[in-house]
Amino acid sequence: MLIDFFLKLRQAKVPVTTKEYLMLIEGMQKGVVGSSIDDFYYFSRTCLVKDEANFDKFDRAFGEYFKGVEAIMGVEADIPLEWLRKQAELNLSAEEKARIEAMGGWEKLMETLKKRLEEQKGRHQGGSKWIGTGGTSPYGAYGYNPEGVRIGQEGSRNRSAVKVWDQREYQNLDDQVELGTRNIKIALRRLRRFARDGAPEELDLDGTISSTAKRAGMLDILMRPERHNKVKVLLFFDIGGSMDDHIKLCQEMFSAAKTEFKHMEYFYFHNCLYDYVWKDNRRRHSERTPTVDILHKYGHDYKLIFVGDATMSPYEILQPGGSIEYANDEAGAVWLRRMLDVYPKAVWLNPEPEQLWPYRQSISVIREIMESRMYPITIEGLERAMRYLSK
Repeated sequence: MLIDFFLKLRQAKVPVTTKEYLMLIEGMQKGVVGSSIDDFYYFSRTCLVKDEANFDKFDRAFGEYFKGVEAIMGVEADIPLEWLRKQAELNLSAEEKARIEAMGGWEKLMETLKKRLEEQKGRHQGGSKWIGTGGTSPYGAYGYNPEGVRIGQEGSRNRSAVKVWDQREYQNLDDQVELGTRNIKIALRRLRRFARDGAPEELDLDGTISSTAKRAGMLDILMRPERHNKVKVLLFFDIGGSMDDHIKLCQEMFSAAKTEFKHMEYFYFHNCLYDYVWKDNRRRHSERTPTVDILHKYGHDYKLIFVGDATMSPYEILQPGGSIEYANDEAGAVWLRRMLDVYPKAVWLNPEPEQLWPYRQSISVIREIMESRMYPITIEGLERAMRYLSK
């Protein structure tokens, strides 16, 4: 049964390997989990899925394969008689309870159930004997037998179990969907690079133990600088106009970036980069930062990230005076190339769906200037962007 499950995951594009499958089998053989399908779900996901971006694919495949199953056969199950009696009170009518008594009562029914659990080695569909689905056995789901015990079944006549894989609590981690703040943080972590800089403020436990041992037991406490993410980021947000449709996403991006990067500077621009940017949209006309000052102030080791839909008239990018706000002396393309000359590690993140890009001329122009380093704002797209910046 688990081999078919492994193949089902591969079919669903979950990158599981034979090594991970063998780890799952070893855990099952050693009794890490019992017969509970919920326990098996968490254990199998831990063994087989190494990237949170694949959790939703795993949930969908798990739900399709184990639909209607509440226990893993082949694992010894101990079902308390009292529990089954209570289930009967909920699920069986008075007439059905009478028929059970006529067949020999609960003791006879449970004795046969235990024997079947010991004999059955796998999943079963249909029939009148084995524990499975869609048959007439007294034990199983989706079938009919008036004196039966329900094992499995997504929903009973009066009750239904809540399945975590049906809820798909990780569906927003699918690598093709747009991001939320938490998911952006996960993707941005690919860019982190830690170093120990500054004053020694943190206990070096390993160093203290080693030094104390070398001094024949005389305590020698060593300190070390705290680890910090040393990556430096310049973040430019397109604001206003068509970007108003993406305000929530940009807010989430900004919040996640502030959390993940200690060394981060941000600025705003409109449509295309020109000779000035700003930090406060309420004072954009009175408190401006010349773009040339940024080029001189921040070192070339900064990573450059533009966030914008790149949707505008091509003249705004290619012609002097093309800005819709003022008569710019130099074209936006000139300023973009200047930035790329100083900051070679640069990407453009676009909130517009990637399938629309070929139909918008301005996006094609920006992509050409960025040398195709434009990525969609999805988990997969953001991870590709961070992978490039971290090289």
